[in-house]
Amino acid sequence: MKKIPNERKVVVVTGASAGVGRATVRRFAQEGTSVGLIARGIDGLEGARKDVEAAGGHALVCPCDVADAQAVEQAAERIEQSLGPIDIWINAAFAGVLSPFAEMSLEDFERVTRVTYLGQVHGTFAALRRMMPRNRGSIVLVGSALAYRGIPLQSAYCGAKHAIQGFHDSVRAELFHAGSKVRMSMVQLPGVNTPQFDWIRTSMPMRPKPASPPYQPEIAAEAIHFASTSGRKEVRLGWPTLQAIWGDRLASPLMDRYLARTAIDGQQTDQPVSPDRKDNLYEPVKGDHGAHGSFGAKARKSSSQLWITKNRLPLAIGGGIMALVAAVGGLWRPR
Repeated sequence: MKKIPNERKVVVVTGASAGVGRATVRRFAQEGTSVGLIARGIDGLEGARKDVEAAGGHALVCPCDVADAQAVEQAAERIEQSLGPIDIWINAAFAGVLSPFAEMSLEDFERVTRVTYLGQVHGTFAALRRMMPRNRGSIVLVGSALAYRGIPLQSAYCGAKHAIQGFHDSVRAELFHAGSKVRMSMVQLPGVNTPQFDWIRTSMPMRPKPASPPYQPEIAAEAIHFASTSGRKEVRLGWPTLQAIWGDRLASPLMDRYLARTAIDGQQTDQPVSPDRKDNLYEPVKGDHGAHGSFGAKARKSSSQLWITKNRLPLAIGGGIMALVAAVGGLWRPR
């Protein structure tokens, strides 16, 4: 395989064909980056490739199910042979099922776990095998507010995101112990307006929807990009994410009861599920679905919380200066 000359970063994105992964591909492509594209849906992967090339970058399409560790390893090898050493690895692929736990098949539960949790484990393992000998690189795990606060109907997904959180803590500590310069970060996302609500498997009578007004995927992509370059352990996106995390810390039993009353209907529209609806749990849904879902009218296009997160140092310095000025002013009295 002929190697493409590249003096810029090489980025790998799993789940690159649609949703947050697709928006993340576009965000990195703005910098002329070379991008390895990993996902199952070939139509979406080809669309992502065109996005990268239109922005002046190089792309390599790697059809791959992240639940298959060997396939992820082979994809990583292909990417390095073609594009060069991997600088950044983004784990954005996931799967979900909207259903009460007692009504789910254990096969479906395991499938969600293998894609959403083990998919990130497999990606991280493939990345570390290459980054640690070079003593450089950045890995981003894409999490959720649901990594801290589980909600009804999403037991498999919430369990997987909680597992990623613990995995992140463990591996990050090991990297520090080894004196490695490889960085790991985790981004905790709120609801995002992606195609997932059109293809998530559901046993519920009404069409799935975000539990709260979602953010556009470009905002999530910006948070992921920032995490990959900032060295922060964790980047939390949006006030709803902070509310979920702190609500659980301060009043977890009350949150259980509140969500029991509100989150079942809150994750369904008033439109019935179509009898011919396709889901992507085991096979990708055909077509290029892009980054955006069906809830753009309600989606937030910016995040003041993310701006504060990205600028916390200058804000802290500015606040300290203002406090000092106020203190000095309070001490000075005209005579």
